[in-house]
Amino acid sequence: MTGGPARDIVADEIAARAAERAGPDSFALVTLERSLMLRFAAGRPTQSTAIDDVTVEIAVPFHGHVGRASTNAVDDAALAECAERAKLAARAAAASGNGDFPGFGEPDDLVVARDTFDPATAELDPASGAAGLEEAFSVAAEHGVEAHGIWTVAEQEQGWALGDDYPGGQDAEAERRTDAFMKVICIAPSGRSGYAASSSVTAADLDAGALAEQAARKATAAGEPAELPPGEYPVVFEAPAVGWLCDLLAGCAFNGLAHAEGRGALDGKIGDAVAAPAINLADSPAHPRTLPRSFDAEGTLKWPLPLIQDGVAHGVAYDIRSAALAGDGAVTTGHALAPGGDAAGPHPTNLVLAGGGAADEAELCAPIERGVYVTRLWYANVVRPKETLITAVTRDGTFLIEDGRITRPLRDLRLTDSVLSILARTTALSRDQTLMSDGEFYGRRFAYGVVCPALRADAVRFTGAAG
Repeated sequence: MTGGPARDIVADEIAARAAERAGPDSFALVTLERSLMLRFAAGRPTQSTAIDDVTVEIAVPFHGHVGRASTNAVDDAALAECAERAKLAARAAAASGNGDFPGFGEPDDLVVARDTFDPATAELDPASGAAGLEEAFSVAAEHGVEAHGIWTVAEQEQGWALGDDYPGGQDAEAERRTDAFMKVICIAPSGRSGYAASSSVTAADLDAGALAEQAARKATAAGEPAELPPGEYPVVFEAPAVGWLCDLLAGCAFNGLAHAEGRGALDGKIGDAVAAPAINLADSPAHPRTLPRSFDAEGTLKWPLPLIQDGVAHGVAYDIRSAALAGDGAVTTGHALAPGGDAAGPHPTNLVLAGGGAADEAELCAPIERGVYVTRLWYANVVRPKETLITAVTRDGTFLIEDGRITRPLRDLRLTDSVLSILARTTALSRDQTLMSDGEFYGRRFAYGVVCPALRADAVRFTGAAG
C-alpha cells in the first residue's frame, strides 16, 4: 500500500471495454478504491484495514427500464458476462410494461473540479496514521481520558463510458480523488464523552492533537450533569449537528424522485419561504472546503445548484429518471447515486450552508438565558419526510446554556422536530464553516460531506431524556 506513486488512470479504459461489450445505449461506471483505515479504542489501536478494489457497474436501458449488474473482475470475459446479466435484468423489468427512463444522454466535455486530488494523501502511508493516533493518545492521557475513533485516507479513481459511439471515439472520462477523515471521541472516568472530527481532500489537514484536545475538554467539563424536562428550548448547534440536519433535509426535501412523486417536503412549495431569511443552502461541488466530484454516477457534470436562497425554496436535485418523471422541462442536475438512478432517488452530496455574522459559538450563546448546546446528533431518523420531522439524540458534548454562557454538562436529550422548522427559527449563524463528514464506510466507500457553520435556533423541541 505504500512506497510508490499513485497508479495511472485506467478507470476510463475499463469503462470503455465494459460499454463495448454491453452495446449501444449502455453505460458503464468503474470505481477503483485504495484506502486505509485505522480504528482505535481506549487509547490503543484495535483494527487496521487496507482495501485495493475495483467495481464495474454496467447499466442497460430497455423499453424505459434499466438493468444493472456489477463485477469486480475486469477481464473481457467477466465484463461480457456482467453485460449479459444487465441485459437480462432489463428485459425482466420490461416484462411488466414500458418504463419511464429516457436513456443516457450525450455528455458534456469533462470539466474537472478544483483540487480533487492530493498526491501525498494517495500514498496511503500508515506511518502518518500511526503518528496521528499517537498524538491523540498523548493528548487524551494528559486529560485523563480514553481516546476512541477512526483515522482513514483513500485514493479513488472513477471513470465512465457510453456504449453509443464505440469504437469510433468512445465517450469515456475519468477523475481521481482523495479524501481523509479522522474522528476522536474522548471518554472520561465519569462516563461523559466529547467529540471532534475533521475531513478533507488532504490528509495533512487532519490535526489529531487539536481534535483530541477539543474532545477531551468536552468530556472533562466541570459540573454535575443537569437535567431538563421535555419542552422547547433555544439551541446552539455546533457544525457536526448542523451537518446531520442538512443531510437529513436533503433526503426529505431535495430528493427529485420524491418531489416528482409528490412525496417531497418541497412539493408545491418551490418559490415559498420555508426557512429563515438567513438560510442559504446550495449544492456546490467546487466549493474549496467540500469533497469535490466533477460528475455523478450517470456521467453528468456537476454544477452549483441553489436549493434554498434567503429562506425561499429554490429547487431540488434530479438524476435522469427523476427528471423525466418530473417533466415540465426538468433535467438531471448531476445527482445520480447509481447509473439509471438509485431506488431511493438522487441526493446532493456537496451541500454548503452559508455562514452568518457571529464570530463563534460563544457569540451564538450570548443572547440565550436558558438553553441547550448540542455538539452532534446520533441515531437520527426521519419520522415523516413530507414534514421533515426527525428524531435524534444529542451525544458527546451536550451542555446547559445559562445567562449567555455554557455552565455545565447536560444529560443527553431526544430531539423530535422538523428540520425546516428549526431552520425557520434560526436567528444567527457563525462566520466559520466546517466540512462535516462521516468516515465509517461500512459499505462501499462514498466520501461526501456538508460544509456548514454553527447556528442558533430560538426554539427546538425535545421530547425527553435520551434512552
